[in-house]
Amino acid sequence: MNIYTQEHISNLHKEHFAFLEVEENENVLTIRLARENRKNALHPQMLNEIAFAMQYAYFTKSIWAVVLEAKGNIFCAGGDLKAMAGIIEPHDSTIPEPKKPLLFHDLFSTLHKPLIAKVTGDVYAGGFMFLAGATFVIASDNIKLALPEVKRGIFPMQVMAALLNVMPARKVIDWCVRGYQLPVQKAFEYGLVTEVCKPNMVDTAIQNILNELRQNSPTAIRLGLEAYAHIRPSQSEHEYLVEMLKKTIESKDGVEGLKAFREKRKPVWKGE
Repeated sequence: MNIYTQEHISNLHKEHFAFLEVEENENVLTIRLARENRKNALHPQMLNEIAFAMQYAYFTKSIWAVVLEAKGNIFCAGGDLKAMAGIIEPHDSTIPEPKKPLLFHDLFSTLHKPLIAKVTGDVYAGGFMFLAGATFVIASDNIKLALPEVKRGIFPMQVMAALLNVMPARKVIDWCVRGYQLPVQKAFEYGLVTEVCKPNMVDTAIQNILNELRQNSPTAIRLGLEAYAHIRPSQSEHEYLVEMLKKTIESKDGVEGLKAFREKRKPVWKGE
């Protein structure tokens, strides 16, 4: 991972995060999405903050695992549609810009440490990058999972590629092109979710995994996950998918879909 240097991340706990809460305890780094007022939608600087925290975990030998969670009843609503339209919310984050363009896929493929996603809120659209990129996904049995991009004139390009690593291809395509809500039990059956729990049992399930991980060699796990990342889709493929997403957003249907969403009306598709 070369998004930030080791020197950059050395003062992580002195930095101000505008969109995250970050805690370090007993060889575990907890990253908490904290943009609850915007349904934890992915603001561009929020992605920088996530990358910065993940880079810290990568470089810090005393970090053996990462837990990713979110405040509120929505884990992540996906990409910030206002930001996609060029309306960027101001912030007071002190996290610097990365030294090269950031690909969401890189946050997971280059961590090389176990990432546990604690999912106790609903997940939509680009939020599934977290679930598909995690090593373990522990989910409450009462959450909603949906890919509504096609209803907005967009297509979940990178999400599709990420989901294909953990789910059957036909299930992924069906979900992407129809944009429905997937029952969490089906997500478990398809391989997207590792374990489904009652809400009051999620923390216990995560602690059980962490206890098991602590009994194993962190070096062996790190090298094994690095090898696993090596055989997954390449960076060039994800760069292509970013370009395809841009092309979709800039199409007439893409512009209309986002406009209709903002105006809370049904879109009028032109097929262009």
